Amino acid sequence: QVQLAESGGGLVQAGGSLRLSCAASGRSFSSYAMGWFRQAPGKEREFVAHITWSGGGTYYADSVKGRFTISRDNAKNAVYLQMNSLKPEDTAAYYCAARLNNVITTTSREYDYWGQGTQVTVSS
Repeated sequence: QVQLAESGGGLVQAGGSLRLSCAASGRSFSSYAMGWFRQAPGKEREFVAHITWSGGGTYYADSVKGRFTISRDNAKNAVYLQMNSLKPEDTAAYYCAARLNNVITTTSREYDYWGQGTQVTVSS
C-alpha cells in the first residue's frame, strides 16, 4: 500500500509556471507507475500525465503536451509535474495516483491509490 500527498499548488498568472510534487510513503514506491489527473468544478476528472516505474516512459494528454513534464525520483519517493505556459483552462484540483500495473493508462479507475489533491488556479 502507498499513501500519497500532493503539494505545490497555488495561484499563478497565465503564462506562468508551477511545479507540483507528490510525496509517497509506504513500501516499494518504485513498483508503482504514477499518474497526474485534474478535476475542474463541474467537470469529470481527466488524465494529465503518466510515468512508468523507472521513469523511462511518459505519456501526456494532448491538452498539456509540450507544456507539462512528469518526472519521478524513486530515491526520494516522489513524483513531480512541472507546468509551464499555464492557461486559465488549466485551473483545477490536481491529483497524483499510483498503480501497480506498469502499462500506461489514462483511465482513473485503473489507478489503485490517490492523494487528496492540490488546487491550481490560473488567472487571466
